[in-house]
Amino acid sequence: MLNVRLDKELEKKLKNYSLESNSSKSSVVKEALVQYFKKHEVTQSAHELGEDLFGVAGSGNPEASSTYKKSLKEKLHEKHTY
Repeated sequence: MLNVRLDKELEKKLKNYSLESNSSKSSVVKEALVQYFKKHEVTQSAHELGEDLFGVAGSGNPEASSTYKKSLKEKLHEKHTY
């Protein structure tokens, strides 16, 4: 069971809506909560949400995190070639 305190204006809106829709105040609040949670439900994992961003920061190369050793060797070889 849950008790909720509403300000006078919100209580009045809830009462009017429940009368217009021929529903109890409790059923209106329950339906509102169902819709709220459905709207805010997370259906993707954190990895899926950020997958397009992984590995592209800075260089813009999506393979930079897996080929960094090869890239580093090439840069060092270029710098120290006499």
